[in-house]
Order: sequence, then C-alpha cells, then structure tokens
Amino acid sequence: MPGNYLALWIRSIAVGDYSQWRPRWEDYDAFYGRQGETALAEHITQATWERFFDPAEPVRALVDIGGPTVVALAHYHFHRSTTRLHHACCLQDLFTATGHRGRRIGQPSRASSA
Repeated sequence: MPGNYLALWIRSIAVGDYSQWRPRWEDYDAFYGRQGETALAEHITQATWERFFDPAEPVRALVDIGGPTVVALAHYHFHRSTTRLHHACCLQDLFTATGHRGRRIGQPSRASSA
C-alpha cells in the first residue's frame, strides 16, 4: 500500500477478542497514568468487557486488527440528547498501540461496512 497505510481491518469487537483487547486496554490505562496500584480495578475492566456484549447496554467497541493482533480500540456509547430527537454518540476511549501510531489507523475511509 502507498505511504504509511497498513492493511488492517476495523470491525465490531467479538467475544474471542478478549486476549488481544486486554493488553490494549491495559496500555490505554497506563497511558493515562493508571498502572500498578492506580490501575482500574479488575471488576471495572470485567464490567466494561461484559457491557460490550449486553444488548441492554449502550456501550459498544470497535477494534482494528493487524494480522492476528488487535492494534487499536475504540469504545463508544449512545445517549439521549436535549438538542435532538435521536440518540447522540460519544467516543469514550480511543487507543492505538505505540508501534502502530502515525499509520492512519482508524481513518474513516478504511472502516469496514461490517
């Protein structure tokens, strides 16, 4: 591919992604200075993971796959708005693994329709 583009695939997270998602989640936590004793509690991480797959929850996740590895994550949720009739979408978390930054991961033209 020309330039800095990589052949990656953006898609909704799947239950089988946990072992690949978890390191990115921990990297995200550390990026904001939460590690060791200040890291998010395990029950928060587990609840976050479970919410992605609960149809009653508004929280969703996308991952960017490079080969067999999750290299980026995006967590988002829908909520009501006082200025519109339809739900609004809020990007909650966005993180790309250090070695993959600057390569245009997540560029809208790359997103799959899946």
